Amino acid sequence: MSSPATVHRKTWSAAPAGFFEVEAAGLRWLGEATDAGGARVVQVHGVGADHIELERLHPAAPGAAAAEGLGRGLAATHRLGAPAFGAPPTGWTGPAWIGRQPQTNDPTATWGAFYAEQRVRPFVRRALDRGHLDAAGARVVDRVCDRLAGGEFDDGTPPARIHGDLWAGNVVFVAGEAVLIDPAAHGGHGLTDLAMLHLFGCPGLERVTAAYADAADLPAGWRGLLELHQLHPLAVHAASHGPAYAAQLVQAASTYA
Repeated sequence: MSSPATVHRKTWSAAPAGFFEVEAAGLRWLGEATDAGGARVVQVHGVGADHIELERLHPAAPGAAAAEGLGRGLAATHRLGAPAFGAPPTGWTGPAWIGRQPQTNDPTATWGAFYAEQRVRPFVRRALDRGHLDAAGARVVDRVCDRLAGGEFDDGTPPARIHGDLWAGNVVFVAGEAVLIDPAAHGGHGLTDLAMLHLFGCPGLERVTAAYADAADLPAGWRGLLELHQLHPLAVHAASHGPAYAAQLVQAASTYA
């Protein structure tokens, strides 16, 4: 049995059914890649309806080697793949969330259709309904979603095993390495994880990026696609945090509209 000193317990008494269980499933699914050189993921010690028990991490100053290891490891995790775009973690068939906002993980034949219909449009509708985004801005994003759903940005890349919520707060640097926490794991496009790191920043980001680019099979012109892959987190924040993110969402979408 693990001692309290080695376990971190996260609780939420009002957690909806499946909230912590899908987090545990995502961590275990991502963790399958670790032995094959994938990014290290926090270990799950236990899970219940209102809590999850995790390996206790001891943060340390981020170093160059850890940043480069994160880039290489992330590429290896992505290569392990997923059954389909939108596929949930193995063994999980229930609901999904990003942070505390619900989203779906329904397997889809193409990345563009999945990304438009399950990652961008639902949050655009929420932002619009909450008054955080106006109708004109929503139409700009919707035009990009039409292009996505129509396959214009599909590049033949197979589904990657992605973290799905990879901002700096979900990367914990410990002694000599980085550890991933709090995923919204699913089958997606690997560039989505990298794009989120670029959106919100990360210690050693250029080293992470260079190592990832060296290890991954990135599509041609990938830097020009980063804002496309940032539409989801921007839409999520527009729905939850307000008009400032909505303006950033419309600006990013304008690049592709």
